[in-house]
Amino acid sequence: MTRPLVALVLAGGTGTRLYPASRSHRPKQFLDFGDGSLLAQTVDRLSFADELYVLTREAFADEIHEHAPEAAVLTEPEPKDTGPALVYAAARIREQVGDCVLFCVPSDHHITGDFAETATTAARVAAETGSLVTIGIEPTRPATGYGYIEPGADHGDYFDVASFHEKPDAETATNYVADGFLWNAGMFAWTPDALLREARDTPLAPLVENPHEFDAVEPVSIDYAVLERTARATVVPATFEWDDLGAWDALGRILDADAAGNAVLGDVSLVDTTDSVVVTDDAHVSVVGVSDLVVVAFDNRVLVVPKAKAQAVRELVSQLKAAGRF
Repeated sequence: MTRPLVALVLAGGTGTRLYPASRSHRPKQFLDFGDGSLLAQTVDRLSFADELYVLTREAFADEIHEHAPEAAVLTEPEPKDTGPALVYAAARIREQVGDCVLFCVPSDHHITGDFAETATTAARVAAETGSLVTIGIEPTRPATGYGYIEPGADHGDYFDVASFHEKPDAETATNYVADGFLWNAGMFAWTPDALLREARDTPLAPLVENPHEFDAVEPVSIDYAVLERTARATVVPATFEWDDLGAWDALGRILDADAAGNAVLGDVSLVDTTDSVVVTDDAHVSVVGVSDLVVVAFDNRVLVVPKAKAQAVRELVSQLKAAGRF
């Protein structure tokens, strides 16, 4: 591949489902669960790229270089989901770098294995085919919190995308896994020209003409605005292990658990407790006689939620934001 490979890290969100560790002043990409911040880990695994950009919001921009010293920083005019963010970044990076391939990743994933092999394959497919390439993860369970990709024609190291599917109910997710669907992990490869071409007849069209026209577009995901509309989407299956650190239940899957299945960070005492996630910053936390719970204490705030309801923390945060307490 002759084009430069530019890695783009999306780091503009706050991470509402990781409240109270994540707050308006401390977004999840800056959180450290023992191996460096999520952003720093993401940057480390992108060392194969020729250039590195981080896209964030203005309020977080000054802190980016503490976690990604070598990165160029782009600030989006305002947060409006991944659709406007990725089109804006593609246009700006094309202005600065020229003809290139973008490999776009969120800043809150847990990945083990040969990430670079999958990423460089995706970049090569994007360069050779002019398609919008997604990374597909082989499911380990019928998860209802992820979107799914139905693979189509097999081209060896990639597939055409037959269809994208939104987050399903439990029964539908079980059928998707049985039918060989892949998780949509929100990682993409494309040339700036390809993304802007496919966005031209979508709700993101004003940004294609002028990347600063944020007032002219509504918040929308790149999946809904572009990927679900295009006939030129492809998927490269991942060769690495992956998890989305979007909610507290994910820590139970990535941390070393004790004999009772508990994942613990911080000063914690447990009695007759099983299959729970307990995290604290400074305070001592004691948990007795429970199972399948998340207990988190940060900044003198405490969250208690069943693991099965971890995604619903965003509803709590919506209430806190409305009250000016997030």
